[in-house]
Amino acid sequence: MGQTDKDQKKNNPLLPRAFATKEGLPKATIVFFILMYLAVSFLVIHISRSTKMILVGDVQLPVSAFTGVFSTISNMCAVLMVVLYKKLGSVTAVIMLVLQIPSICLSVFAGHNATSIPGIFTNLFTIATVVIISVRNRQIEDYQLKVLNQAVTDHLTALPNRFAANELVKELVKQGRKFSVVLVDLNSFKSVNASMGEDTGNAVLVETAKRLKDAASATSPMIDMVARLGGDEFMLVIRNYDSDEELYKILRTCDMEIERKMALEGYEIYVSACFGYAEFPTDADQEDTLLACAGAAINEVKRMNSGDHILRFSPELLNEEQTLEMERLIRSALEHDTIFFYLQPQFDMSHKLRGFETLARMKDDDGKLVSPADFIPVAEAVGLIDQVDSAVFRKSAAFFGELIRKTHADIILSVNVSVRHMLKKGFLSELKEIIKEFDLPVSQLEIEITESVMIDSAGKALECIEEIKNMGIKIAIDDFGTGYSSLSYLYRFPADLLKVDKAFIDRMNSGESARQYVSSIISIGHIMGFDVICEGVEEQEQVDALGTIGCDYIQGFIWGKPLPQEEAKRLVETTT
Repeated sequence: MGQTDKDQKKNNPLLPRAFATKEGLPKATIVFFILMYLAVSFLVIHISRSTKMILVGDVQLPVSAFTGVFSTISNMCAVLMVVLYKKLGSVTAVIMLVLQIPSICLSVFAGHNATSIPGIFTNLFTIATVVIISVRNRQIEDYQLKVLNQAVTDHLTALPNRFAANELVKELVKQGRKFSVVLVDLNSFKSVNASMGEDTGNAVLVETAKRLKDAASATSPMIDMVARLGGDEFMLVIRNYDSDEELYKILRTCDMEIERKMALEGYEIYVSACFGYAEFPTDADQEDTLLACAGAAINEVKRMNSGDHILRFSPELLNEEQTLEMERLIRSALEHDTIFFYLQPQFDMSHKLRGFETLARMKDDDGKLVSPADFIPVAEAVGLIDQVDSAVFRKSAAFFGELIRKTHADIILSVNVSVRHMLKKGFLSELKEIIKEFDLPVSQLEIEITESVMIDSAGKALECIEEIKNMGIKIAIDDFGTGYSSLSYLYRFPADLLKVDKAFIDRMNSGESARQYVSSIISIGHIMGFDVICEGVEEQEQVDALGTIGCDYIQGFIWGKPLPQEEAKRLVETTT
């Protein structure tokens, strides 16, 4: 952008730190090299005048023969000063070398010491070497500055980029002093690009950067950095303010600067921006958390779409932000058809395989598994659970139908269906279509519904459940004991299986009353004509206790963790 090195260093606070004298070597240590240089140089002059002889092996040598050795050591000190201390070392080395020349000349002409003549040429050669190294150092430094500038500077706006901004935030966090990170996002910027072209959009970004820098200059030294993170996103780092009110005024100044009319590319353009910020250490005490909090604040500002474009982070926003991010992940997984399933084995008490329960699975953008406890409630809350159900149902039915045809195994596929999905218009048609498409034996299919359906939607659900039963499909009541269903509701539902929630199994051996509670649920299920399966069985003591109180089936890590398709297939092939 036509900036000088000085301008680059001024705009980006990372650049000056990159060209410190030498990290880990304070300038004061150059005194050591100066003293060493002087000491060795003095020694060279002294021994060059000596006529004494020393014995080296069988040969006698004059002491003056060693002047070259010590002269080389002194010159090496000069070169090291240049290498280690750059400009400061270069100036110091040249001064010391030049000052040494008169003393050598005095030794030659006044002291008639011809052995010192090579020292004059050695010093001149060393001065030339120092100058060459200094010039080369400057060229390297200029190149490093150019490369570093490219690494930490946004090329369109000449502002520091995301990397530079994150490095500054990291350094300020280490210092432990109060500061705020402000994220700035232009409103409706995509429409500018779409209607006026990318060149005009770039001109808007450049003008916005200029206005933010002007606002920063007006409030200096409070705004430490104006950075562009990418697209239409900018970031401010602000220090040295006394109160939240003062910080708000600074941001309001920035807001008004951006909202002023822009005359660009023959257009009169009006843009506005949203500001979301978080303060260190009040709102967050870690770099990543601080940026996440500021992000939560700006997302909330954009969601509210109110007249006030500025918002500080508050803890309640984080839950909203997490929900929005999880919703985004779910929508993305549905759009790209990346929802998948695991199969958790179910066994009878003799360890014979009954079948599998299908469990929905999803990964985040980094390929890590997202806990169902995190994404299932969000999918239910935002109305996407029926789409998740359908994706898992279709994929597991395709796998199970083929597995049954190949192995002829007498096992059951148990599929979770949410209340919302089951009561959705067209659910029964969807169910029949999947059974027909994947040639799924209805006698080997089981639909799991939660206990809450018996309270929330008993009338509507009963008709649908009866039609499912008439198709020959089994019905399981999931998580029994966690809701508030009465025996009258339970009696009315034509279920086949009752699933006892893991919470009761975990406490079952903690005392006789807990054990009796599980025993009572099993007895009620048997009285109603249901088989009973207990979930979350993880210990042999639990298996033994369930066997003594009449449990029919168990499901849990003790005999089988959730398995991917290939492992589930191998289990069926080795047990049937």
